[in-house]
Amino acid sequence: MFDPVIAPSGTLLGLLQRGRGDGTLHALTAPRTEALAALNHCVLHDPRHDWQVENRSLYYARLHLDLDGGLDAIEAHLFDPEDVLDSEESRTGLALAVLGHLASYGRRDALALLRRYAAHGTNWAWALDELALRDDDAGLRALAEPVLARFSTDAEGEAELAAAVRDAFEPRPWRLWAEDPRPSIAARVRAARETGCFDRWQRQMRPAGPRPGWSVRAVFAWAQSGLERGAALHVPAARCLMAVAGPEDRREILEAARHGDDGARCTALRYLADSGDLGVLDLIEEAVANGSAVVVQAAVDSFERMRDAVAVDRARGWARRPDVLGAAAGRVLACRGAAQDRELVLAALREAVRGEGPDAPTLWTLVDGAGRLGIACAAPVLRHIYRETASSHLRGRAARALAATDPSFPAGFAVECLWDCEETTREIAARHAETGDLRVVERLRRLAADPAEEAEVQTAVRSRIGPDAAAR
Repeated sequence: MFDPVIAPSGTLLGLLQRGRGDGTLHALTAPRTEALAALNHCVLHDPRHDWQVENRSLYYARLHLDLDGGLDAIEAHLFDPEDVLDSEESRTGLALAVLGHLASYGRRDALALLRRYAAHGTNWAWALDELALRDDDAGLRALAEPVLARFSTDAEGEAELAAAVRDAFEPRPWRLWAEDPRPSIAARVRAARETGCFDRWQRQMRPAGPRPGWSVRAVFAWAQSGLERGAALHVPAARCLMAVAGPEDRREILEAARHGDDGARCTALRYLADSGDLGVLDLIEEAVANGSAVVVQAAVDSFERMRDAVAVDRARGWARRPDVLGAAAGRVLACRGAAQDRELVLAALREAVRGEGPDAPTLWTLVDGAGRLGIACAAPVLRHIYRETASSHLRGRAARALAATDPSFPAGFAVECLWDCEETTREIAARHAETGDLRVVERLRRLAADPAEEAEVQTAVRSRIGPDAAAR
């Protein structure tokens, strides 16, 4: 999947792509045709950089209901000839998830479209999972024949069927079909379920990698062999060292951390950092200075895992370095520093935004640190990140940090956060939004009454307006 093209944050499309609450608020006041066009663009061209963890489907479904939108564009997208050519889940997953939410809100046309796609579409398993949560038994039983017809009755087809049953996110349809009154369907599904359970048991019992009893040298060799195959095994190898290494092996491990091949060096650095060895900080600095790219990354990752006071003190000395170790030091201080480290964390935050932009991965930790340390001077940078980032998760972290640093947050961004696509951000807003705004009170009541809303959000709402007001 290619990275999506995100429109500027000041446009309606850009707001909706980011999942911001202001996107919904602007769409509801924009011309309906324009709002529906922007909404359909988002649903049909998934704007998420990480579609497996960022939420958009409920956000888009709610707006679709508010705009009383039709399903013609979604139907055309699902049954486009491209559906046969492009089997990636990311092409249709968001549209199917939106249909699932619409069905849960009572849209029968959405339910019918999901049934049709489950019977004939390429990404049928996703549609079936959506239906498993919302359809009745009769609707699911009607899909047994078209779904099973996808799998041939030869050995290869039965193996594919067993894998589909084993990997199904929602097992309800398969359980229904295993009890189907039609013997040909029930027997086939039962056999597939039994095969899938046996496959899972085999995978759990199959040994992978070294076990206690290996030598330190053998563990290093295993890590290096993985690296040569393109697999980074130094993390499990370091865990294995914890089991097989003793005090008498320290010299060999220190030598590997300094002069070993890349697999051994990465493994040794990780092991020494996790075990709190006093000499590892110098070795990490040395690895950053002369190691390969994979060794440098392993050294930095190992350093960031360290939690003792010695590592934090060293981070204070490294934080001004203009390299990856300096950036890592800023993140360590953001996670484990004290009030005295506010200036260093703020400097790291500003430098990251200036050098890498509002979507830099390092910002996740630095934004959290700004909130944890209560750095009031960070509020302007946090507001910039909130507005511009394409990541709804990072925006939620910025909102949490603003709640701890920015006195204007309750009457400002917290209000729009009530319409945000991420439930954790809506929860923050429910706890902080200024209830003097009539929009806030009405939105809190609507969230409290919405059966699709997360329990944590509704708990936060009731803590603000009480159960009686929420019920009105």
